[in-house]
Amino acid sequence: MSRELYACLHAVEFPAQALLRLRPDLQTQPVVVYDGPPLQETVCALNRHAFRRGVVCGLTRLEAEELGGIELLPRSLPVEAAARAVLLECAANFSPRIEEASAGTACAFVLDVAGSELLFGPPQELAARLRRQAAAAGFRVSVAVSANFHAARILAAAKRGLTILPAGEEARALDKLPLTVLDLSEDHRETFALWGIRTLGELAALPEVDLIKRLGASASHWRALARGVERHTFQPIEPAFALREFYAFDSPVEQLDALLFIAARMIDCLVERAVNRSLSLASLTVEMALEGGQQHRLSLRPALPSIDRKFLLKLLHLEIAAHPPPAAVLALTLTAEAGQSSKVQMGLFAPQTPEPSRLDVTLARLRAMVGVERVGSPALEDSHRSGSFHMQAFQSEDAKHPSSNTKAPCPTLALRRVRPPRSVSVVLHQDRPAAFRDGGERYQISAAYGPWRSSGCWWSVDAWETEEWDVLAADRNGEALGCLLLHDILRGLWQLEALYD
Repeated sequence: MSRELYACLHAVEFPAQALLRLRPDLQTQPVVVYDGPPLQETVCALNRHAFRRGVVCGLTRLEAEELGGIELLPRSLPVEAAARAVLLECAANFSPRIEEASAGTACAFVLDVAGSELLFGPPQELAARLRRQAAAAGFRVSVAVSANFHAARILAAAKRGLTILPAGEEARALDKLPLTVLDLSEDHRETFALWGIRTLGELAALPEVDLIKRLGASASHWRALARGVERHTFQPIEPAFALREFYAFDSPVEQLDALLFIAARMIDCLVERAVNRSLSLASLTVEMALEGGQQHRLSLRPALPSIDRKFLLKLLHLEIAAHPPPAAVLALTLTAEAGQSSKVQMGLFAPQTPEPSRLDVTLARLRAMVGVERVGSPALEDSHRSGSFHMQAFQSEDAKHPSSNTKAPCPTLALRRVRPPRSVSVVLHQDRPAAFRDGGERYQISAAYGPWRSSGCWWSVDAWETEEWDVLAADRNGEALGCLLLHDILRGLWQLEALYD
């Protein structure tokens, strides 16, 4: 084991990779990414298929269009920021000490992996696992492992695939690389070209004292880089874990299928990232940027945290169908809240219970058919108005069963509400109910308790003022009836509100 060991993760043409990561339909086609002010756009990134067609960085947008058969996409910095966070999260699975080494249109991270051999195996195996992890997240990267920080960074940028550099072999590995891998000014490049110095090996062979006399103190740094012996003070960054995916569409999207096509890939990425940390998705927030500057926001919260991609996509489909965006969608953002998966140990002879996901899908379909305000659990409102409640999201709770030693509760009188209340005609005697008629049946009141008056919202059009009477009555056959009569004073109406069982 080496006292120092670094692994560099390098993703070339990152603007193109960030856009294509969520577009598997374009990954087999020539794609270029352009950037710049209008009428002056130039190609800043491209994929391998476009390179084989003769496209290079620096071409104007018009020149790229003239080649034909090439998909042109505008550069999106928010998409690149979201993709960078995902790539950084992949690197964080292998080491907590990470330093960014991005340059130009490439995204690179250097990991301090010293001492991780017992956890991830030898450098060859670690590099392969690191590359597979990035590929699963949708990135094509190169990985170089070396005991020297700068050697790992330079080799990962210069070579494709995996590069494992044994300690002491840095100078030999860097020998044939061109001077363009160093961050040199144009004047210094011309000077080295006049001297006939074109590779790092030729630069490393120059005498250090004479080189410093002619080019200054910076020449000592370049020569040490070429020899693979330059020291570096590691400056780790602190990545914050956030389950978020962002995609900006090339043109406004109005079709639901096109929106779900991208959302499916975004959900796959969120689930994969959550699984890597042994987590699940407890909630999913969908934000859509619409034409005209509007924002459309939806929230999904399954009954239990889940990593079922098809289930989450089905919930999203039903939610968007129930609450479609009022305008075309320009950008889509999915933000997930992580949670722990719940596991239930079933008994050997216990019956199979339905999956929790079926309840969520059923509730989503009911909300789409009858409306959100008609599905859920009733919750009482903080008001004295009789029967005032609202619907809230359904949440299952564990039932509390009384133990065998617990004494059975005494029977109590139950109040059964009449929905909707029935209008009745009431006969008063000395301002108290004496009889009432419900439809064709007449009831004679033998006892009336009340009134219990309540009122509220006198300052608005929803003002109410009522009297409640608990009465004991009997019909013509002598059958007793206990009920609650409600007198709406403002409207002058009597209603049968509830029955006592």
